[in-house]
Amino acid sequence: MKKLTLILLGLFISMTHAQNTITGTVTDSQGSPLPGVNILEKGTNNGSITDFEGAYSIEADPNGTLVFSFVGFESKQVTINAQSIINVTLSSGSELDEVILVGTRSLPRSNTTSSLPVDVLPAKELASTGQITFDKALQYKIPSFNTVQTPVNDATSLLDPYEIRNMGPSRTLILINGKRKNLSALLYTQTSPGRGETGSDISAIPTDAIKRVEILRDGASAQYGSDAIAGVMNIILKDSYKDGSATLRTGITSEGDGETIGISVNNGSTIGEDKGFFNYTVDFSKVSLANRPGTVDAQGEATDFGADIADVQAFLDLFPDAGNINGSPETAAAKFLVNGGYDISENTHIYMNAAYVYKKVNSFANYRTPYWRTEADFPYLADFFPNGPNGEYIGYVPTFEGDLNDYNATIGFKTKKNGWNYDLSYTTGGNSQDYTVNNSHNRNSVLSPSTWIDANDNGVVDPGELTEGSELYRENSPISFDPGGTKFTHSVGNIDIAKLITDEISIGFGAEFRTETFEIIEGDLASYDGGGADSFAGNRPENSGKFNRYNFGGYFDISADITEDFLVNGTIRLEDYSDFGEAFVWKISSRYKFLEDKLTVRASLSTGFRAPTLHQIYTQRAQFSFIPGQGIQVGGLINNVSPQAQFLSIPQLDAEKSTNFTIGVGAKISKDFNFTLDYYNIKVEDRIVLSTEIGATAAGDTPLDDVLTANNLSDVSFFVNAIDTRTSGIDLVANYRNIVLGPGKLGFSLSGNYTIQNERDGAVNNPQLVADAGQSVVNDTQEALFFTSRPEFKAILGANYDIGKFGFSLNNTLFGPTKFRNQGLQDLEGLVGGDAADSDGGSDLGVEFMTKVVTDLGINYNATDKITLALNINNVLDILPEWEFKALTPTGTAVLNDADATKTAFNLITFNGRYSQMSYDGYHFSQLGTMINLSLNYKF
Repeated sequence: MKKLTLILLGLFISMTHAQNTITGTVTDSQGSPLPGVNILEKGTNNGSITDFEGAYSIEADPNGTLVFSFVGFESKQVTINAQSIINVTLSSGSELDEVILVGTRSLPRSNTTSSLPVDVLPAKELASTGQITFDKALQYKIPSFNTVQTPVNDATSLLDPYEIRNMGPSRTLILINGKRKNLSALLYTQTSPGRGETGSDISAIPTDAIKRVEILRDGASAQYGSDAIAGVMNIILKDSYKDGSATLRTGITSEGDGETIGISVNNGSTIGEDKGFFNYTVDFSKVSLANRPGTVDAQGEATDFGADIADVQAFLDLFPDAGNINGSPETAAAKFLVNGGYDISENTHIYMNAAYVYKKVNSFANYRTPYWRTEADFPYLADFFPNGPNGEYIGYVPTFEGDLNDYNATIGFKTKKNGWNYDLSYTTGGNSQDYTVNNSHNRNSVLSPSTWIDANDNGVVDPGELTEGSELYRENSPISFDPGGTKFTHSVGNIDIAKLITDEISIGFGAEFRTETFEIIEGDLASYDGGGADSFAGNRPENSGKFNRYNFGGYFDISADITEDFLVNGTIRLEDYSDFGEAFVWKISSRYKFLEDKLTVRASLSTGFRAPTLHQIYTQRAQFSFIPGQGIQVGGLINNVSPQAQFLSIPQLDAEKSTNFTIGVGAKISKDFNFTLDYYNIKVEDRIVLSTEIGATAAGDTPLDDVLTANNLSDVSFFVNAIDTRTSGIDLVANYRNIVLGPGKLGFSLSGNYTIQNERDGAVNNPQLVADAGQSVVNDTQEALFFTSRPEFKAILGANYDIGKFGFSLNNTLFGPTKFRNQGLQDLEGLVGGDAADSDGGSDLGVEFMTKVVTDLGINYNATDKITLALNINNVLDILPEWEFKALTPTGTAVLNDADATKTAFNLITFNGRYSQMSYDGYHFSQLGTMINLSLNYKF
C-alpha cells in the first residue's frame, strides 16, 4: 500500500509539473516575421528566441505564461492554457514604448519604465530632415545637440565639432550597437566652439544604415567609462535582411552653389538556412563648394598690413572680398557599412558590424593679397603665382586638402545559459587624416643656401655672408607641401554578463580592456623648415611620433523593482589607466510610476570622469592664427610632457571629475500623447582646456620670453586642468500623434532645451609662470567659447500630416542667442581717445547672435509601392545668422556711439570684413541660407 501511494504521488507530481512543447511564430502587425524576439516563461529563467523566420520552440509549464518582448514593440503576455501552438502578433510601440539598450548594464527597459532620460529617434525621422549628413540631421531633431561648420576651414573642415548640453564633443560617448566608437584623429585648435576638444566622427556614418538612435541625456561614466559626462549616443544599425532600397539624392542652395549629389543602397540577405542575416549600406556623395565671403574694408587692410591705401583699394575694386573663400568646402565621401548576425543554436548568437569611410575635403586658407605678401618682400612670387589677367602677380590662395579614413568593426558572441546572458565582443577602430597644402610657399626655410637671396635681392651662396638685418627667402621653394597628419586607433575587448535573478531583481557585471594609439605623422622637410608652408606648417620630427596607453575597467550593476511601481538602479565602476592612474565612479537612479503607469517620476545621481585624450597630452605644433589688428601670426602649441613644458613648469594633465544630478517626469496620457520633462545639473572639476595664447612679458627676460624667442613664436598655448564648471538646464520632449484630420492623420512634436547655468565655478587655476607674467590661461574669449557659443535655448516644433500617398512635414527650429567675446574687443580705450593704460584686460564689447527661427518643409509622395519622391526645402525663408555688438563697459558704450570706432571694432573681429556674417569665432546655425534637396527612393 505504501509503495502504491508513492507511485501515485510520483505520477501526480510528474503530471502537475509536466513540461509541454510550445511552438509558433511571432510577426508584426503587417504579418512579417520578427527574428530575435525574446520569449520568457514568466517567473522562471526559462526562455527562448525566435529564428529568422519568426519561429520559436520552448518547453514550458502548460499552466504558465509566456512573455514576448522585442526592441521597438509592445511586450505581450500569453497564458499557455495547455496549448501546443501559440502564434503572436506584436504591435509597434510609440516612442515612449521603445525598448532601450543604452542607460543600464543589466537587462533593457522601455523608455516609460527607465529611470533615465533617453531620446529614441527612428531612422524615418532622421531622413525627414533632408540634411546631407547624420550630424546635421541631429541638429534639427535633438534640441540639446548642436553642431555647425567652423568659420575657418583648414583641418576643421574634415569634422565639425558637436556637443550635447553645451559641454564640448569630448564629453559625449558614441556607441555603435552598444560598443564604443573610435575617436577622430583631429584636435580642434582654432578659436571657435570645440576648441581644445576631440570627438568621434559621427558625420561619417551613413544615415541609410541607421535603424534608430538612442540618446541618453545623463552622465553615464559608471556604466560606460570615460567621456560619458554629458551623455551617451547609441547608434543602432539596421538588422533587416528584407526591405532593401536605393536612394538617389541631389540638392543646391538658393545662391546656386553647394550642389550635392549622392546615391546610397541599403539591402540585406539571409545566411545559411535562414539562421543568419547581413544588412549592408553603400553611400557615395559629392558636395560642391558654397562660398559666403564678406566685403573687405580697405582702410582696415591698409592699417593691418602697413600698405598704401590706394594699392589696397585698387585690388579691392577688382576683388571686393579680397579673393577669400570661406563657407562650406567641397567634400566627396564614400561610405560602406555592414551589420550581421548568425544563430549558432537556439540560445547562442554571433554578431558583427564593420564600416569604412573615405572622405576628401578641399578647402582654402585666407587669400594672400599682393599687399600682404608683396613682391618687394618676396621677388620670386611673380614667377610662382602669375595669376593676374595679364600674367602679373595679384596674390595667391593656399589650399588645404584633407584625406580622411575612418573605420570601425565589432565581432561578438551572445549566449544564454541557465538564465545568464553572456556577451563577449572585440571592437577595433581608427581614424587617420592626411593633409596637403598647395599653391603656397615657404617664406623662411634654410634648406638650400645656394638658392637664397638677401633683402636687397643679391644672390647669396652662404647664409653667413648675409649682412645684419637681412632676411632669408627661398627662390625655389615648392608650392605643394605634405604637412603630415594624425592618426588614432583603438582596440576594445568587452565581457558583459546579466541575469534576471528574480522577477524583481536583475544584475549585470563585466569588464573592458582598451588600448589606444595616437600618431602624429611627420611632414616633408619643406613643410616645416623655417616657418613652414605659408598657411599651414607641417609636423616637425621632434613633434611627431606614436603614443600609446591602455586601461582596464570593471563594473557591477543592479536593478531592483522594489514594488511594481518603484525601481532602483545602482552601478559602480573602477578604471585603471596606464598613464594617470585609477578612477572610481558610481551612479544611483530611481523611478516611480503613478496612475496606472501613465506618470513616471525619475531621478539619478552619479559621479563621472573623463581621461585626457592622447591628442591633448601629446600634440605639439606651430599654429597659424588670426590676431586682430595683426593678421595671421604663428603661435606654438606645446604639449605637457615636452622639455618646453617642463622648463615652464606646466603641470601634466589629470582626469576631469564630474557630479551629475537629474530629476524628471515622464507622462503617457494616452497611446498617442506623451511628454518628458527633465532637469539636469552637472559639475565638472579640473576641466581640461586649451589655454589662450600666452605672449611675451613686458620685461622680456622671463623663461616664457626665452621659449618664445628660441622657437620664433609670437605666443604659446598648452593644455591644462584650469577650471571647475557648472552646467544646468531643462529638457522637454512632447509628442501628440494620430490626430484624425479629414482623410489624413496629423501629428505634432515639441522639444526644447533651456540652459539655466553654464559658467566657471571658482577662480582659474593658472600655472605660476603665467600668473607671474600677469596673464591667464582662460580669458573672456575662452570663457565665451566654453559657455555661451552655443544657443542659450533651442526648441523644435514639428508637424506631420499623412494623407493618401502624400506626407507633409513642417519643422520650426528656434535658435536662441549665442554670445562671444572675440579677441580684439578688449582694452578699446584707444579707439575713443582714452588711455589704454587704464584698461583692466576685460572685454569692452561682446558679440551676440540674435534669436532666429529656421523653417524646414518636407513633402513625400509615394508614387507606387516601390517608388517614393521626397522634396525638402530647408530654411524656406532664407534666414541667416545675424549679430550685433553689445556694450559691456562704459568704454564699449563710447565705441558704439562713435561710427569710426565701431567700424574698427568690426574689422578687428571679422578680419576686415572677410567673416562679416559669422565673425572669426563662430555662429549658431548654417550661414548657407535656403537649401533645396530632392530624393528618389526605390524599394527592392
